[in-house]
Amino acid sequence: MGVERAVTLWYIQRQFILEEIALLQAQQDSLIAPSTGNASQADGELHAQLLKAMAKLRALGPCPKPMMG
Repeated sequence: MGVERAVTLWYIQRQFILEEIALLQAQQDSLIAPSTGNASQADGELHAQLLKAMAKLRALGPCPKPMMG
């Protein structure tokens, strides 16, 4: 039972992180060529958040035990 729980939690965490990354990328893509400093700052903040989310994904690592088909 413990292995299934660890794998399930890993997949849930991974899915949340992937959704966060997709949302941040969509927000970053929606920004039109920034002409003001404020828009540039917002783009920088989005980029920083995106880097943090990608770091969380790397820190999550591989699945603790691959699920069998």
